[in-house]
Amino acid sequence: MNDLNGVTLEAIVTRLQAHYGWEQLGQRIDINCFISEPSVKSSLKFLRKTPWARARVEELYQGTKFTD
Repeated sequence: MNDLNGVTLEAIVTRLQAHYGWEQLGQRIDINCFISEPSVKSSLKFLRKTPWARARVEELYQGTKFTD
């Protein structure tokens, strides 16, 4: 089930970054945009053109138990 309806990729990346931080995000999903000079803007650019990476980010978002 995809419960991301209405949630933007930017909102997903921003929330994951706030929850995990760049270092832990890079450990959980080994992609360069989370490891080398990470930013929301560079991550969005990469994820929008890389479907497999975007899918991994969306899976992590759906599987994360946010406390806020």
